[in-house]
Amino acid sequence: MPPTPTPALAPAPAPVLKDYVGSGPPTYDPEPTALPPADPDELDDLVADTVLDGARYGACALRAVSVRGDSARYRGEPRRDSLLTARFGTGEHALILVAMATGARATPGAHRAAAEVCQWIGRAVGRSHVRLAEDIRAARRGDLKSGLHRLTDRSLGRLRASAAEQGLQPEEYAATLRCLLLPADPDCRTRVFFGVGGGGLFRLRGGVWRDIEPRVGEVAGEPVVGFGSLPAETPEGDRLTMDLGVTTPPSPYDPASEPPREPFRFRASVARPGDTLLMCTGGFADPLRGEPELSAYLTGRWSGPTPPGLATFLADTQVRVKGYADDRTAAAVWEA
Repeated sequence: MPPTPTPALAPAPAPVLKDYVGSGPPTYDPEPTALPPADPDELDDLVADTVLDGARYGACALRAVSVRGDSARYRGEPRRDSLLTARFGTGEHALILVAMATGARATPGAHRAAAEVCQWIGRAVGRSHVRLAEDIRAARRGDLKSGLHRLTDRSLGRLRASAAEQGLQPEEYAATLRCLLLPADPDCRTRVFFGVGGGGLFRLRGGVWRDIEPRVGEVAGEPVVGFGSLPAETPEGDRLTMDLGVTTPPSPYDPASEPPREPFRFRASVARPGDTLLMCTGGFADPLRGEPELSAYLTGRWSGPTPPGLATFLADTQVRVKGYADDRTAAAVWEA
């Protein structure tokens, strides 16, 4: 008789959804408490507590969320984080942009500054999306890095100009900016990150999280995509292209302004099937780095063969950690 086939093992079930992880429950209530104050003549200035979005293009599925932090929910302050998701172009030539920003802490217009810089970078990328998509498909890393650096500088220059128009110092109307470019072409698995300011960029591969945030000035140790001279491939199999060393010309929008205090960060890497790429603001990156139980919990939740639905992704990103009460904005990309 032929041997009895061994039954396939079912995947391990995801951990049960939790309200919090760590040593104990956070101080704040888990649900929104107070609404921000409203001006009847400035209702466009209101910011929703939560923004949720998602899509599927090419070989990847996108989930994105921005949630007001526990502290702001309790105090009735607006969400300082802003999130923009946009598709430019059609078909396989389309380019998806995810942009997120965090306004400066303890400044009254923080939410406006964050929203404004997302709009500026969105316009800049949208107007250049055909060339950007071509550069990504052709692996023109030097052109991408210099071009995106220029677009970022122009957007931040617009923000500084807006501060001057309002009679504010640049630091009073400022924001971090983090962006992800995803080509819709199913044959292109290059994922491009760029931005200025704090936050996080992580990759879940084979059940293990790795912090892949580009570190400015790193020249030793394991290669980091986006800095210095690199080999053709990392130890993990990420194929790289050469840095052409193209300098960034001055911004025509703000030629006399100071350069950003935070350095420009750039990373281009090739995704593998089964990868999960996570880009987030500091409000989510800090607890991920500071509480091992959170990263372990998300490993169990996000290691399945299919991405979570929007509601599930929202619940996963809201798992709280004591001592971390800032806004959380995150975008995750699941590779088919």
